[in-house]
Amino acid sequence: MPITFAICGCGSRGLEAYASYQKLHPEEMQIVAGADCRPGRLALLREWYGVSEDKCFASDEELLAQPKLADVMLIATQDRQHVPDALKALDKGYHVLLEKPISPDLGECLRLQKKARETGRTVVVCHVLRYAPFYAAIKALLDRGELGRLETIDAVEHVAYWHQAHSFVRGNWRRTEETSPMILAKSCHDMDILRWLAGDRCLKVQSFGSLDHFRRENAPEGAGERCLDGCACKEECIYDAEKIYITGTQCGIRNGKTGWPNNVVTGGPPTEEALREALRTGPYGRCVYRCDNDVVDHQTVNMVFANGVCATFTMTAFTETCRRTIKLTGTLGELEGDLEANTIRLRRFGRPEQVIDLAAGKSEFAGHGGGDAGLTEQFCRLIASGGGDALTGIDVSVESHVMALAAEASRLNGGETVDLEEFKAHPFSREKKDQKEL
Repeated sequence: MPITFAICGCGSRGLEAYASYQKLHPEEMQIVAGADCRPGRLALLREWYGVSEDKCFASDEELLAQPKLADVMLIATQDRQHVPDALKALDKGYHVLLEKPISPDLGECLRLQKKARETGRTVVVCHVLRYAPFYAAIKALLDRGELGRLETIDAVEHVAYWHQAHSFVRGNWRRTEETSPMILAKSCHDMDILRWLAGDRCLKVQSFGSLDHFRRENAPEGAGERCLDGCACKEECIYDAEKIYITGTQCGIRNGKTGWPNNVVTGGPPTEEALREALRTGPYGRCVYRCDNDVVDHQTVNMVFANGVCATFTMTAFTETCRRTIKLTGTLGELEGDLEANTIRLRRFGRPEQVIDLAAGKSEFAGHGGGDAGLTEQFCRLIASGGGDALTGIDVSVESHVMALAAEASRLNGGETVDLEEFKAHPFSREKKDQKEL
């Protein structure tokens, strides 16, 4: 019998990244109910997964008010709805598959952890990178001692200029007060991977970063409020919405790009006409220099772990492609990896370089280097077997959230070093300085 799922939030993550596993393995997963405030998304829920109309609800509150409808509640609502929805789901008797981040509020993270323990239900957080073959291979190399004693990790998240503009300047995650700080919303994946690879708890963090570029004072002379309203800078602007969504090589619909991010802009399968209408009237057609965004466009974090491993992490908007790269050094060798290329270069001192090419199975990879499908597969099988410890269960996932929230506190306080045990016991924040100064 397949594990049954209800979905709170039928956006691209809930309805496509995770639910699409049913299309490949209907014997393991079945979507039976869902909720979203957008009728178009509910229509796709019915069309793609065969959910009956009477099991489609206009809000997560309405869905969670029903008697228990499935084995699992998949929660992929906006960040600040995650914990309230998850608490109600646990009370109803659901296991929970929870989109990251858990919450931008540390107290809420800890409350959900406590509730999961009290109810005995399984709560797994969608830190999908642990399930990607790329990172699993790196972890296996470390566990086999190929690098000797691990000493340092340097990781970079290349957000891509157009992805930053889409999600974190014009889009849903542009404002900290409405969602989460950038280091949590975009990079709690990375904090989780660093904790996993380091192999011990993080003791201290220090962070610097700012919103430097996407500000009104940086708008070129003649820039309009919207890209399709006769902007005088349109021809030269790399952030022109028409270039990104319609004509561009990375995402342009004229180049066959009909999935993310275009389906987010239109709220469903896009056409050029629908995209143009959305860009004329909606948030994604605004000038990137004239939005109401406040999250950073670059940030660095320094970390030290209990076993002596030191790590650095850089998140930057200013790259051509979305990718993650990593370098690890140990007493017997070093390793460099590129998630986009799915290649790892292992150099054991005094021996020839070994190139590990994981791209042979790339056609089978879904989002996040195969991590989206890998997570859903392992979760279904975990629930089918009666539960147990998960690779990204609530207990381990809380650690990365403490790291990210402490890093943001450090950034807001001029790079002050933050002790994580102290921070977890007494979270602090001070008056936010002007981000341009940090």
